[in-house]
Amino acid sequence: MEIRVDHLTRVEGHGNVLANIEGGKVQKAIFEVVEAMRFFEGFLRGRSHEEVAHIASRICGICAMSHSSCSVQATENALGIEISDQTRMMRRLIMDAEMISSHALHVYFLVAPDLLGEKSVIPLVEKAPDTVKLAFRVKITAYDLAEVLVGRHTHPVSVLPGGYTSMPDRTALAQMKDRFIAMREDMKVTTDLLKTLELPAFERETEYVAIQRPDYYTFYEGDIVSTDGGRVSADNYLEALNEFVVPHSTAKHSRWNRDAYMVGALARVNNNWKQLHPEAQRVMDELGFKPPVYNTFMNNVAQFIEIVHALEDAIELMEKMLAQGLKDEEIPPITKHGQGVGVVEAPRGLLVHDYTYDENAKLVKANCIIPTNQNYANMDRDLEALAAQITDKPQDEIELGLSMMVRAYDPCISCSVH
Repeated sequence: MEIRVDHLTRVEGHGNVLANIEGGKVQKAIFEVVEAMRFFEGFLRGRSHEEVAHIASRICGICAMSHSSCSVQATENALGIEISDQTRMMRRLIMDAEMISSHALHVYFLVAPDLLGEKSVIPLVEKAPDTVKLAFRVKITAYDLAEVLVGRHTHPVSVLPGGYTSMPDRTALAQMKDRFIAMREDMKVTTDLLKTLELPAFERETEYVAIQRPDYYTFYEGDIVSTDGGRVSADNYLEALNEFVVPHSTAKHSRWNRDAYMVGALARVNNNWKQLHPEAQRVMDELGFKPPVYNTFMNNVAQFIEIVHALEDAIELMEKMLAQGLKDEEIPPITKHGQGVGVVEAPRGLLVHDYTYDENAKLVKANCIIPTNQNYANMDRDLEALAAQITDKPQDEIELGLSMMVRAYDPCISCSVH
């Protein structure tokens, strides 16, 4: 039996699910990436340090904030630009906004149809209109916060190495805080809904990789850690994130301690769950999520847990910023030139930007390691394991199961062929 799902739907980009099953045994199960290469690292060469983040944000239209934040962090480290506490709080708040908006897109619009027996979100408009309205409300609220902070969500406009061209309006930020507080009720409704849905039974232990700080659950800055016990600083990322080429993918695969690892919400929660906001930990317990979790389909539950965490963290950050007052700040000076590395947790996982600048603050070399390409090797292992588990099912059920496995990763395929 040959399983072939060309141009898998409800993912970002183009990829195919392929599997061969003979005599009840899996001969092959892979995710074939057919997206054309995009050469962003080449686009960045020769650019001024003030241009780089604006170009890098175009790597993705969904996680543009992550690429922008990672880019300026790399530039600041390369050029010796020290950022203020206010700027760091802004970066953390920006990452919270993106985590909510991106996770909401995936959980409500891309995964929910599978769990509710539909092929897309469109039938749910009539079948579950209140849920669809809730989904839009959550996503739009997070987008609106990004607009207040940096001008817009998709490709932010006010970001510069060292700070911002302008600070958000105090009244607008206070209004966003109130809207985020109101969104707590949507989290309760969604928690109750998730308790009624049944995820596929699956378990395969693997290595989970994320960034970590000692003081809080981080999406911005940290050491790179593994559930297998490894830890490296951001500057030494090449010791951990080993990319390699495979014939069935235009995007690279990655490995560390094993032949594959996973990044993303499940990896972050498995590594850092003790640092989640108490409300997120309460929801985690209510949903029966007990780390370490080895069911890849639970990545979608981990995404919702992170929505709850990011919501509460954003409220606290906004309250602190409003209490301290928002101050216009001078952009700090360049103090050196050379290499600098930025690491953040994009919604889909660990993101690295590595830049080298010359004495004129022009970029001469760039290396970007994207979350989704780090997941591909692990995705193939999961497809093999799941296919072996469901070989006795009808072909259409096998196709659906393997498609759902890929979607569980929330792949951003166009990003991965950077």
